[in-house]
Amino acid sequence: MVAVKHLTSPATIPRLPACLSVLSYNVLLPNSQDGWWNYKMYLPPLSPPDEDIYTWEYRKSLLIERIGLIDADVVCLQEVSPLSFEEDFKFMTENLGYDGVELFRKGRFRPATFWKKDRVELVCPAQHKDRTMLTTFRLSDSVGANSQENWHVLNCHLQAGKQGGRRVRQMFEGVTTAYKTAKKLKEKDPEDMKLIVCGDFNGGSECGAVELLEKGVLDQDFIEDGEQVSSKAKKLPLSTPLNDAIYMDRDDNNPVPSTLVVPELISIMIDQGSIETAYMEPQFSQQVIDRFSRIYQRFAKDSPGMQMTKADVEEWLTIINGRVGRGTEFRNAAKYMGWKEPPTDPNEKKEDRPPIMIPEDGVLTFTDFMAVYLDELRQGKFWGIAWDLAKLDEPLDVEEVFQARYDRMYCSASIQPTAVLDTISSQPCPNKFEPSDHLPVCASFQVRK
Repeated sequence: MVAVKHLTSPATIPRLPACLSVLSYNVLLPNSQDGWWNYKMYLPPLSPPDEDIYTWEYRKSLLIERIGLIDADVVCLQEVSPLSFEEDFKFMTENLGYDGVELFRKGRFRPATFWKKDRVELVCPAQHKDRTMLTTFRLSDSVGANSQENWHVLNCHLQAGKQGGRRVRQMFEGVTTAYKTAKKLKEKDPEDMKLIVCGDFNGGSECGAVELLEKGVLDQDFIEDGEQVSSKAKKLPLSTPLNDAIYMDRDDNNPVPSTLVVPELISIMIDQGSIETAYMEPQFSQQVIDRFSRIYQRFAKDSPGMQMTKADVEEWLTIINGRVGRGTEFRNAAKYMGWKEPPTDPNEKKEDRPPIMIPEDGVLTFTDFMAVYLDELRQGKFWGIAWDLAKLDEPLDVEEVFQARYDRMYCSASIQPTAVLDTISSQPCPNKFEPSDHLPVCASFQVRK
């Protein structure tokens, strides 16, 4: 067995004969067009001279530098926007030489896989499944490879939230698709194919999807987030389970780094009550309620009945969202203040529907104001709530950092990693040096001898 070389960014992944290197990176949507809220991912709120580091142009410059330096053969991205994909990521071809590309066919947050055609050749059309995309390559003769051997790369962005069952189905379907592709290509041992599975798993070691890969089977009694994730046992169509490529050949002095490094907000934002209730139906902690109460009183103090009027609500929305008319805070506030959606015509285009309006005589009670933010909380927008509180002069005392390994890379038993590249951050991401809330994972592989 070859010893794995462990490197730390910034560095280039070593290129060895007959090896395939793969980089996986959730680059954080919004890109240049879709979405506007990216500035809320930065806590505390940005101020001069760093107020522009949330922009796509700045973040893109960091991506160009990092991806270019790593110089992997295949790059698997997650969270790219189809609205501006060609413009946003033309640097991959023009600047970095990735002249092969496949964009996932549907969805707002899409995976995309890039490759360098002088290093690898796409063997067959990409396979698009539920939030997974399979590309199959052969190494080019220029890297000293046996050109008849296929390498399967599964780019994943599994479903977020309390969706353990769907994540399991997505992973099972993706690996099974790779197996079927290997059979269709008449590989000698499809059960022992050369497979690399990587991406954003939206969960850690507690996930059923991780259990399925690492053990090869998932018992029907497996519980995730308090729920059974599969009605029957599942077994991957492989001869052995997959190996955690980033974890292999490490010791206590070289632990696996976290890939999600963000402010730790849950413990101070949510009423802990019971663990189950805190996750299933979270409620705000008293310190957050007190902060919102003071904010509400400031906006409503000069209004009749000490309730927020249309003008008060518009002032609040302008401070937190830049303008009135965007964000779920706006849409929910308008509904609580009396706006009613007109009957929908099935033949009517979405852009032709009447816009949401805040009623002239509507009021937003404190109960409804809290309900607006409770909806944000239950959508998992902890970062947005924390940013709003800070911008409204009621910042939380955030001292801890939440760290988890959501981004992973696995390989089948027929191949082994030769080098692994770690990217480490001790500061919450994104920040001036990190363009995403996720850190990349990267490894180089060779056929096991």
